[in-house]
Amino acid sequence: MTRYLLGCLVLAAALPSPASALPPHPARTLEHATEVLDDLAAIPLKGIPPALLADAHGVAIIPRVVKAGFVLGGRGGHGVVLVRGKDGTWSDPVFVNLGGASVGFQAGVESTEVVLVFRSAKSLERLFEGKGKITLGADAGVAAGPVGRQAMAATDAKLEAEILSYSRSRGLFAGVSLDGAVVRPEPKANGPLGPAERKLADALKAKLTELGGAKAAPVLEPPVPPGAMPVRP
Repeated sequence: MTRYLLGCLVLAAALPSPASALPPHPARTLEHATEVLDDLAAIPLKGIPPALLADAHGVAIIPRVVKAGFVLGGRGGHGVVLVRGKDGTWSDPVFVNLGGASVGFQAGVESTEVVLVFRSAKSLERLFEGKGKITLGADAGVAAGPVGRQAMAATDAKLEAEILSYSRSRGLFAGVSLDGAVVRPEPKANGPLGPAERKLADALKAKLTELGGAKAAPVLEPPVPPGAMPVRP
């Protein structure tokens, strides 16, 4: 048994870490993030409640989160965070990484899509103005979010969490536990948006507005990650 476990640990160490993979081109990330929202729009009765998006202070969209490992595993993905400004509109996307580790008897590779709904400005401040990252479940409470148009935040105790997490599996969005996952800005991807990226970013913001509205909320100014260049008008 000891020899078997040792062999498993060696195999796990040899597997590449999903979180360490190089980020895709920003345009590709924006395209994939928009596809996630398109999928969400296609199932309004079985997706993230529009009321939650309407009241959100920010939204993270992480397409193709990969979980891989054998006994010891990890998960990682690249995506974007959008923040609702004081005028109720969505900021330009900030590119982020999601990573985390897990231990247990597991094998194989699994890919999914993750959406995080930030229900408070505090968690976003930790991500962009604090230590430059946020650990879900430690720095901010996270809970698997409800689905369906009729889900009511006021009647569900778990909606007291700062962040609600969702994943898309088999065509449907469902709440998912992401305790221990870390979200941090990706310095290599953040910077001035080129014409192609600008067009994709505007389309992503329009889709998010369509899904959850542009309700005004007194939250953060559009974030600028450490080391990022300001976006040119």
